[in-house]
Amino acid sequence: MMRQRPLGEQGLVVSEIGLGCMGMSEFYGTRDDAESTATIHRALELGVTLLDTADVYGPYTNEELVGRAIEGRRAGVILATKFGIVRDDEDPTKRSVNGRPEYVRASCENSLRRLGVETIDLFYQHRVDPDVPIEETIGAMGRLIEEGKVRYLGLSEAGAETIRRAHATHPVSALQSEYSLWSRDPEDDVLPVCRELGIGFVAYSPLGRGFLAGEIKKFDDLAADDYRRQSPRFQGENFQRNLDLVKRIGDMAAEKGYQPAQFALAWVLSRGEEIVPIPGTKRRKYLEENVAALDIELTADDLRRIDELTPRGVVAGDRYPKAMMAFINR
Repeated sequence: MMRQRPLGEQGLVVSEIGLGCMGMSEFYGTRDDAESTATIHRALELGVTLLDTADVYGPYTNEELVGRAIEGRRAGVILATKFGIVRDDEDPTKRSVNGRPEYVRASCENSLRRLGVETIDLFYQHRVDPDVPIEETIGAMGRLIEEGKVRYLGLSEAGAETIRRAHATHPVSALQSEYSLWSRDPEDDVLPVCRELGIGFVAYSPLGRGFLAGEIKKFDDLAADDYRRQSPRFQGENFQRNLDLVKRIGDMAAEKGYQPAQFALAWVLSRGEEIVPIPGTKRRKYLEENVAALDIELTADDLRRIDELTPRGVVAGDRYPKAMMAFINR
């Protein structure tokens, strides 16, 4: 039976590893709804309870996919979704953010409808709106709990001071941010604040958007419509420098008899009991490999060697294109 971890101090408990569903509908090549649905069903069979989606994925279609997949299987599922990133209807590549109270409510009601459920277990603000005081946004989210539409609240990619202000307004159960062997910046301020306040940490992209799995060898391995073609870490000289990093991780994993992705996940899992990674996949094969990482126990010597192989600052390039980086750590 899969072990559980608490997310925050408000009573939310989830499987030790979750499933990120974003790539099932967009960003990482072609869709296969049948295999994605089968992957969600297999995750539930393996004891994965935390399913992560958002209204912006698709947009909208990922929530619909997840909703169909859990129909008749709602018991035991911890359903997390997010609001706040707004895509332009004419140009879906453009992004803005909206944290106004009326938008919070409308987004929740629309997500409930698409998911086909009466309650969202974990409702995140996907990105902080700098034009709306966080107290107003989190206050509106808290009212959804009072109405029974939401059980717990979360923030995503929020800065330390924003987390403090939000938590003082209404208890926050989870902070979601990118965290992996090549994205360790949460260790500076965000993780310490979460630990201080008793807020759980959900690590998205714990496999470096798939790069740490070791199967991407050249830029052309990415489909023409793959989001990663726009990511600075996958472009030009950055690609080769980061590929060298992945090889070092892969070589160490091979010494131990593990897949590179399993090794990278085991590292995230080792960082603290309050951290829950949500590796994304749309295939059962990779889901099963990811879940098997739970059986890996890294020694103190392993962790020391990993730090030597992947020192802070070794990764080349920003996590997102410049326009999207403006939405991070607000």
